[in-house]
Amino acid sequence: MRLRIAWRGRLQMSFNPARLGTPVRRMAETVLDALLPRQCLGCGALVKAPGVLCSSCWDGMVFPSPPCCDACGLPFEFDLGEGALCLACVRKRPVFTRARSAMIYDDSSRGLVLAFKHGDRTDAAPAYAGWMVRAGGKLTTEADVLVPVPLHWTRVFSRRYNQSALLAHAIGKLTSLPVAVDTLIRHRRTPSLGRLSPSARRRTLSGAFRFHPPREKEISGRRVLLVDDVLTTGATASACTRVLLKAGAAQVDVLTLARVQRPTL
Repeated sequence: MRLRIAWRGRLQMSFNPARLGTPVRRMAETVLDALLPRQCLGCGALVKAPGVLCSSCWDGMVFPSPPCCDACGLPFEFDLGEGALCLACVRKRPVFTRARSAMIYDDSSRGLVLAFKHGDRTDAAPAYAGWMVRAGGKLTTEADVLVPVPLHWTRVFSRRYNQSALLAHAIGKLTSLPVAVDTLIRHRRTPSLGRLSPSARRRTLSGAFRFHPPREKEISGRRVLLVDDVLTTGATASACTRVLLKAGAAQVDVLTLARVQRPTL
């Protein structure tokens, strides 16, 4: 079932019906609907439009919204006023200016994220980018350039794509922001961070990223929007931000597809 959904997305991206005349586009969509019906990104149930969730999957999702921590975007139960910070950010403010995410990483969203990250569900990138742009708000309207978090070349070779770069390009199409895809280089392969503590993550990522000098003119003095799939402890976003600020970026914000509920920054 997931294979059929992915094939539909790839076909749509290949011939792009939007470029066709109205009669031809309608005919192409009719044929595609007959061969590969539109299905929910989560469970595969039939839906009316491509790149959406069915009502059951949608009801299980948690989409963070204001009020939230002005720095890391952690949702608040009550409005604490403009510029309010969560306790973690009061103790130690992140090196990035602001972070926002499209959804909470939990049992409902985990399957979507992992399928996109490891399961070759690249067709979902345009839909996820739309969610991220809505969640980002001022982050996207105030940004000058999009920079995806890089993967080490060995992981790109085995996975065949960088999910953060796919999201950045899809966001770029929606916002007309340029994408500097090779601004950061992950020159050292790091082990999986999944079971590491926040401090262990920071140690592991120390020195893992480098700046690509030819991109200096595109970054210097500009407001960078760093794009990634999941914000967990903030270690990856912070490591990338330090490199970008050292290279001359005026400001770095972070936009991710998902975030854990209470990261320790």
